[in-house]
Amino acid sequence: MDLVISRPEGLYCPAGDFHIDPWRPVERSVITHAHSDHARAGNRHYLAASPGEGLLRTRLGQDINLQTLPYGERLLHHGVILSFHPAGHVLGSAQLRLEYGGEVWVASGDFKTEADNTCTPFEPVRCDTFITESTFGLPIYRWQPQAQVFAEINQWWQANAAQDKASVLFCYSLGKAQRILHGIDATIGPILVHGAVEPINQVYRDAGVYLPPTLHASEVKKSDPMMRKALIIAPPSAGGSSWMNRFGDYSDGFASGWMRVRGTRRRRGVDRGFVLSDHADWPGLLWAIEQTGAERVMVTHGSVATLVRHLREQGLDARAFDTEYGDEDEAVTDEREHAEVLS
Repeated sequence: MDLVISRPEGLYCPAGDFHIDPWRPVERSVITHAHSDHARAGNRHYLAASPGEGLLRTRLGQDINLQTLPYGERLLHHGVILSFHPAGHVLGSAQLRLEYGGEVWVASGDFKTEADNTCTPFEPVRCDTFITESTFGLPIYRWQPQAQVFAEINQWWQANAAQDKASVLFCYSLGKAQRILHGIDATIGPILVHGAVEPINQVYRDAGVYLPPTLHASEVKKSDPMMRKALIIAPPSAGGSSWMNRFGDYSDGFASGWMRVRGTRRRRGVDRGFVLSDHADWPGLLWAIEQTGAERVMVTHGSVATLVRHLREQGLDARAFDTEYGDEDEAVTDEREHAEVLS
């Protein structure tokens, strides 16, 4: 039997009797990171990488039954050796390595291969079978260096501030917002954040990640002159809501890998699109798969068919793995839930 199989509750390891990022409540869950399509409430027991503890407790509750394991440390459970290794996706994100009966599998969760200073960089892990995401698994998706994207955001913000116009940048509250805050030039003007963003900022700060000072946007009066020079970081769900009325004349932008496609930018209806993703692009996916040395690749959520076909053409045993994991577009639902609670 395969070391990891698909069940109605999620990916399951029969030998160890645990699920990986289950989408329905289970007895024992191993969690790769804190995004809501991978970390859900209701499980009796959670196991995750130590750097992700703060985010998991913030999102799922401080009292969850959570056991943590430092990156690289091994745990023997029912004969299966488990260890977590950095995925470079968001703070605390991890790939799960499983070893049993002479076989090694790695479940990558979500990952990106370009390092940044808000989380531990992606670490290739050698294995026989690699379970990979394919969120941006099409050749069209090729990212510019992140420093170039941050420079574009700075220029847009600076130009708006020169016209006494606020700059509202939509991005996902967990991971993307903190990466942008860490990378931009905070000397351009004040930085305001939505109520869904600030609690996550605090977790990152508590973990030792530098983020510039931020103000809660709801605490700044519409008449305050700083509003006209400010960069406002908000989740996508805030767009078109009454919360936006406080900013008067503003320019809006959206930071996402999906901005690589013009049609997506038009549908979002924003002034600017910034191509920035916390997932691997097409070259990054292929590089990561090659680095594992795996002869068998299981592909989940995203452009599965395209990546499977390409890998088979390269001589690999590639197959689709049915999951309920989402992508950044579907994460809007998650952001909306948190926005309603925290705004």
